[in-house]
Amino acid sequence: MEDRSCELFRKACEIIPGGVNSPVRACRNVDSMPLFISSATGCHLFDADGREYIDYVLSWGPMILGHTWPSVTAALKDAVPKGTSYGAPCAAEVELASLIVEAVSGVEMVRMVNSGTEATMSALRLARAVTGRDGVVKFIGCYHGHADPFLAAAGSGVATHSIPGTPGVPETVTRDTLLAPYNDLDAVSRLFAENGDRIAAIIVEPAAANMGLVLPAPGFLRGLRRLASEHGSLLIFDEVITGFRLAYGGAQGRFGIEPDLTTMGKIIGGGLPVGCFGGKRVYMERVAPQGPVYQAGTLSGNPLAMAAGIATLKQLKTMNYSGLENRTAAFARSLEEILAAKGVPVSVPSIASMFCVFFSEEAPSNFDQAKAADQKLFASFYRRMREQGIYLAPSGFETGMVSFVHSEEDFDRTLDAASKVVF
Repeated sequence: MEDRSCELFRKACEIIPGGVNSPVRACRNVDSMPLFISSATGCHLFDADGREYIDYVLSWGPMILGHTWPSVTAALKDAVPKGTSYGAPCAAEVELASLIVEAVSGVEMVRMVNSGTEATMSALRLARAVTGRDGVVKFIGCYHGHADPFLAAAGSGVATHSIPGTPGVPETVTRDTLLAPYNDLDAVSRLFAENGDRIAAIIVEPAAANMGLVLPAPGFLRGLRRLASEHGSLLIFDEVITGFRLAYGGAQGRFGIEPDLTTMGKIIGGGLPVGCFGGKRVYMERVAPQGPVYQAGTLSGNPLAMAAGIATLKQLKTMNYSGLENRTAAFARSLEEILAAKGVPVSVPSIASMFCVFFSEEAPSNFDQAKAADQKLFASFYRRMREQGIYLAPSGFETGMVSFVHSEEDFDRTLDAASKVVF
């Protein structure tokens, strides 16, 4: 008898392209059918057939408090009867913006949007307006949403499905996107030597999380800050994933490096559809209606997302980030030891509450090295873990996420499942 997920996927394929509303969810590169989720609580998911899974995807990162955290749920229950959309300002926008400005050192003003993609495309538009230049330095394998300029050599789903860019994006749109390998400061220096007078910005994931988890080499981020300043360009930190996850103050707080502009995603709304871009006042005052750089959105500042975001950030301010990092690191080390004992090449890097399983001898430092990891081994690992109730991202180019509600029992169950995997 066909299970409910298979039935739903078969029907979805008739009316939704590929049967999913975001490509990686299709699970094609891990030779699996997608699971349709019916509910979630804490760090556990339940599929359409009622099977339970320990969740290490966490809606691709934002659910750092886990699903249905009581104060976030209560805030939403209180907000819904007051109306789901105003298309007008509300007090909650001001409160959430204040919390972000207070927490993130490089942000003096902030504009709410509805997704990480909107945030990055708006930040780039602002950087181009501020500098009067068109070029942007982007790192191969970093993913900054699906706006046209960022789909050159992108990671995440583009890498998962081996799509070299995408049809529908004119060459004229990406010709101003200048590419460099992640962690290669010399390559960035050469780009500036050749194109410095036309580079508006450098955009970077301060810890790359869309080619798997690739950590910044010592001096890399500080070198980008120096090059941008020397050449009159802006430095944009894409903290859609790292914001409020690497630390309460984001990657810039953790590494002590202030970008000119910052983008953030769903974590500032407790997982609801929201994002923001912000930065130094002198730049943000160029955004309409205060300045000439146009950006708008009917649902920007949506009262539901604002309510959930306020509750989330207030809770996160009280949480023990260092304790979560220590537990995540111990879990990652144990997972690496278990898999290495099976005779396969494996590396499990971690930072804060993020980890990644690479089937390679060493943790990659750029996208070429990430691509060299054995994806067939990863697909086998993914399937065997899912069979045992462990829900991992269905791609070797994504990053595992841990929440504050993952318990030692959850980690032990996961490690026990890994010990039973046969390659």
